[in-house]
Amino acid sequence: MTRMTTTVASALAAAAMSAALQVHAADTVPQNQAVKNVVLVHGAFADGSGWKGVYDNLTARGYRVTIVQNPLTSLEDDVAATKRALERQDGPAILVGHSWGGTVITEAGVDAKVAGLVYVSALSPDAGETTAQQYEGFAPASEFVIETTKDGFGYVSPNKFKAGFAHDVSDAEVALMRDSQVPINMSAFGTKLENAAWHTKPSWAVIATEDKAFDQAMLIHMAERIKAKITKVSASHALFMTQPRAIADTIDQAAKAVSATK
Repeated sequence: MTRMTTTVASALAAAAMSAALQVHAADTVPQNQAVKNVVLVHGAFADGSGWKGVYDNLTARGYRVTIVQNPLTSLEDDVAATKRALERQDGPAILVGHSWGGTVITEAGVDAKVAGLVYVSALSPDAGETTAQQYEGFAPASEFVIETTKDGFGYVSPNKFKAGFAHDVSDAEVALMRDSQVPINMSAFGTKLENAAWHTKPSWAVIATEDKAFDQAMLIHMAERIKAKITKVSASHALFMTQPRAIADTIDQAAKAVSATK
């Protein structure tokens, strides 16, 4: 490929990305909208950087977005990290969780600043339940393989990472995700929740129809149990990266809906 061709290709790629993130004037947050804050909570085996596309889209609309960096050392520690982020909000917020982050927002979402919850292919246990219990009665995720270290932390198997976590992500991005995994203390999945915010806070769910980390029936069951407004998208478990517009649209819908009640 010539240098000129490379330059043109790069320009086209940049233009495509810009178009994907473009926000029309009609999408911007009205001045009188009550809920303008969004707090994003990542799941296991990842960190907050995966939310970049969602962050860019929401901030372009005028939202104030905060991304939590979970230590993934225990449910208690992740909830504490989320509460610290909520304390910094200057008003009501939409609290968003991906995967394990759903368990975190379920516990932390009882905070008075949380106006609504958005579950992104996420877990949603009830009070007194553990995360592990949510899998009971559903087909195992055979392509999502977790390897556990001697001290009890889990990683997604490198050989299964693309198929199980992010089959719709480029090989280069998958390699970075695979090799920069943040392991989770597996004991967190056995911790019982004290609270379930979805009982008192309105909920929305974005479900990836090609998610290999969970049985599809499990995702639907959890979302229906919490009476979430459901949006389905064609994506892998990495939808928090690959479907930023759809997720941002759902968050925007949630913020506008709860604002209308304030």
